[in-house]
Amino acid sequence: MAAAEDQSLTAINTADLYDERGDELTSVSLQFQSLGGRSHFFGTARTIRCFQDNALVKSVLATPGNGSVLVVDGGGSLGTALMGDMIAESAVANGWAGVVIHGAIRDREALALLDLGVKALGSNPRKSAKAGAGETDVDVVIDGVTFRTGAMVWCDPDGILVER
Repeated sequence: MAAAEDQSLTAINTADLYDERGDELTSVSLQFQSLGGRSHFFGTARTIRCFQDNALVKSVLATPGNGSVLVVDGGGSLGTALMGDMIAESAVANGWAGVVIHGAIRDREALALLDLGVKALGSNPRKSAKAGAGETDVDVVIDGVTFRTGAMVWCDPDGILVER
């Protein structure tokens, strides 16, 4: 069964998971907002590093997600949105479990209605550049926590955990 299907059957609470696996996991202390229609989500990570340019986010989420979580290091910028409703709808259609954005999103009311986990720092209606600047499948560090492509990530309203 794919990770996206598993998530509709059971929610994994990060507090319980941390109690069980503690030293195997790292938690992100930065307070991300839960903005998607799915409050609990998990999967293997894919990573992007970009700054105020969402072309890579759009292209990666247009590929089969197979229940993965896209982790985007947008440098913490709230100056432009790295994902909106159309890109999020593409993520849902392509089987992504969720997206963690160290930056801003837009269309937050529409995102709240989608079967997609979304963690972001906030929102801004301003569009980002679309030049394709950035890197995919590289280690990204958010709040001192390293996310590697292929590592498991778990998210819920309590926070974000990643395997070491």
